[in-house]
Amino acid sequence: MRVFQALILIPIAILALVISFAEAYDPSPLQDFCVAIDDLNGVFVNGRFCKDPMRVNAEDFFFSGLNVPGNTSNQVGSNVTTVNVDQIPGLNTMGISLVRIDYAPHGQNPPHTHPRGSEILVLIKGTLYVGFVSSNQDNNRLFAKVLHPGDVFVFPIGMIHFQVNIGKVPAVAFAGLSSQNAGVITIANAVFGSNPPIYPEVLARAFQLDANIVKELQAKFGP
Repeated sequence: MRVFQALILIPIAILALVISFAEAYDPSPLQDFCVAIDDLNGVFVNGRFCKDPMRVNAEDFFFSGLNVPGNTSNQVGSNVTTVNVDQIPGLNTMGISLVRIDYAPHGQNPPHTHPRGSEILVLIKGTLYVGFVSSNQDNNRLFAKVLHPGDVFVFPIGMIHFQVNIGKVPAVAFAGLSSQNAGVITIANAVFGSNPPIYPEVLARAFQLDANIVKELQAKFGP
């Protein structure tokens, strides 16, 4: 009798597990597309309202201009041209986006993270030194490579990563991200340029710096 009861309970337990997964996650979109629109009368999906499918056209899936170099005349010597759901509303619910990154000679895309997406980067022109740092639990290991045209490197979701142009000519890379809006947190800007500022004493102890140096950094990165 006990064996019979156990045999009945096993498929019930499996069914309950399947139902719990089904309620927690949709593995794919439930319609052909959900073009983002700022109309509050639409269907709300993944943080955006959906455009009436009968009004959707090719322009909703189109962007032009990634052939144009970005302006790298700034403090870090790089420029990121983003193509996400804000530029292509048809990306809504698709879980992908794209960027073009231009680097001046010796310019860099400084240490940053993408909280909502992994990144795969392909170098088109120039020479880059790239890498990411693993989490504290993995002893903050650095994974780094020197890339040449045609090389590809992956940055896992949430990991602090960077790219530096170590060549004497401009460099160009394209990167895909596993989110329609992966977000970006530039470490120096977030830590020393927060609004309002973090107490200098907190950062001084965290970074083992003199509080006056922290104040100088906050003056540089602050709003």
